[in-house]
Amino acid sequence: MEISNLETISKKIRKDIIEMVYNAKSGHPGGSLSCTDILVALYHDKMNLNVDEKGQRIDKFILSKGHAAPAYYAVLSSVGFIPHKDLKTLRKIDSYLEGHPTNKINGVDVSSGSLGQGLSIANGMALAKKLDNKEGYVYCLLGDGEIEEGQIWEACMTANKYKLNNVIAFLDYNKLQIDGNILDVKCVDKLEEKFSSFGWNVQTIDGHNFKEILLSIDNAKLSSKPNIIIANTVKGKGISFMENIASWHGKAPNEEEYKKAIEELLK
Repeated sequence: MEISNLETISKKIRKDIIEMVYNAKSGHPGGSLSCTDILVALYHDKMNLNVDEKGQRIDKFILSKGHAAPAYYAVLSSVGFIPHKDLKTLRKIDSYLEGHPTNKINGVDVSSGSLGQGLSIANGMALAKKLDNKEGYVYCLLGDGEIEEGQIWEACMTANKYKLNNVIAFLDYNKLQIDGNILDVKCVDKLEEKFSSFGWNVQTIDGHNFKEILLSIDNAKLSSKPNIIIANTVKGKGISFMENIASWHGKAPNEEEYKKAIEELLK
């Protein structure tokens, strides 16, 4: 797909995110906005969403940072898994679109939100593909605060041991978590060195540059190692008053903020 088309889709997804969180009066806009371009690149260009003879999608995706559900739901809707009209029901008591994804939702393979677990699940799916000689990749989106969890690094060792080069993980590296800057919370730094030392193929990109995102996926598919793509992103990307502000990790805009955000996205 043309990059200009991907950029147009991303702007629509960001509008959906703001409307969903505003209508719900709760949710996680900051990290949803930061990972939007990654999800759009995957679902609208790189992922094979066709199914095999058993009805299973050839490529799998796990949103390990499950609180970014608004972005995930909006993208799933944009490729036909979720009716667009249902997005406005996010977090409503009778809605199937809960605050974190569940596998009862069309297009969602794994319930997520308990941080640290997604990469281990991705390993299991990828290993199963290897054992069954099945094609396809397993994509996993991690949060940068999430990689403070020890299970992430256990999963890194496992993926290296079993040579799971069909794992392609993205790190949404917006450098902020709910408690503030990740460097202040637990000093998550020197990420290229850390992942390399665990035997992973490491790439670092601009997570809002579609050319770089798409190329990094192509490069990952040539690797003999498990893959991590460190995507430098901006929390709250696309909304001037939300960008790089940790407090927008998990709160909804009020009416004035909502109107301002939509106005910016319509420009």
